[in-house]
Amino acid sequence: MSFKAITCRNSIVIILFTLFACILPASSNNPAGKLQAPVLEPLEYNRDQLVKMAVVGYIAEARLNHPPYRVGADGSLRVLPATGSITYNFRTGDSAVNIAGDHVEPAVTLFNPGSSGSRTSPESRGFNILSCIGNEVRVLNGGAEGVSGYVIGKHGGSEHVMVDFKDPEVMMSMSPGDRMQVNAVGAGMELLNAGDVMVMNTSPRLIEALGEAGMGITSGGKLRIGVALIVPAKIMGSGLGSNHVYSGDYDIQLFDEKVNEEYGLDRLRFGDIIAITDADHSYGRIYKTGAISIGVITHSGSMIAGHGPGVTTLFTSTSGNIEVFMDPQANLKYLLFE
Repeated sequence: MSFKAITCRNSIVIILFTLFACILPASSNNPAGKLQAPVLEPLEYNRDQLVKMAVVGYIAEARLNHPPYRVGADGSLRVLPATGSITYNFRTGDSAVNIAGDHVEPAVTLFNPGSSGSRTSPESRGFNILSCIGNEVRVLNGGAEGVSGYVIGKHGGSEHVMVDFKDPEVMMSMSPGDRMQVNAVGAGMELLNAGDVMVMNTSPRLIEALGEAGMGITSGGKLRIGVALIVPAKIMGSGLGSNHVYSGDYDIQLFDEKVNEEYGLDRLRFGDIIAITDADHSYGRIYKTGAISIGVITHSGSMIAGHGPGVTTLFTSTSGNIEVFMDPQANLKYLLFE
């Protein structure tokens, strides 16, 4: 064998050894050769400044328009369950796509009609905006009085807040009109060590749960967070152009089968933590190359043009100062209820 061939072979061996050394670090503390998680700093925020305030919502009645048909993007007509009420069989962790419904809200839907009976009243706005994902909810009356759960999402247009409970059987004791109190805390939260990252609709309880699941600040100053799926901004629809994201949601259009397959969007579940690339939600929702936003899936898909599974925003960075890693358990089911 020539010297040149030996040198080439040895170079390949060195490269392969280096690669395996990175993937399978030799350590008595890592006998299985598992990938080592990066060293992260805990996310810091203005915890002591946050205001904790009681807001009250009522279980909403189911809503349908007249006539009841939903007009699909393909011109088809269907009559389907939609927003409001108590949804017994689609909850946090269940499919938000494989469902015979349109804009269905998981578990229990709350709203506050306010003194004027309007969903746009100051009381309704206060209930919706101050309620944050992960806030504790307590049932005030009815058959499930005293039971506690968590806020899992917000829905624009209807101005609804969705809540879920660890034991699904408690929902069988609830009725539309029952009152619940949300211990609202999280509005006014500011991140102290995450650089160009804004936070919204996020409770201290959710911050704690995400931290336990691997969220933190990298040595480069980025917010690192696990997500179940990544969605490109090019397919985002209803909600685009809103001038704030402290209430409501932003819909993922699922009408392009090629994109759905490429990004695995048929796997979307209620409660999934997802990333939207090239999306800046700092002062509304805009398309911006390099930006990134993190949100949670809060209502089901839709056949209506421009609509689909809804996303409530949690974090956003204009400069892209958020680093994501894939985690199939990046879902409120595991973060809040297990």
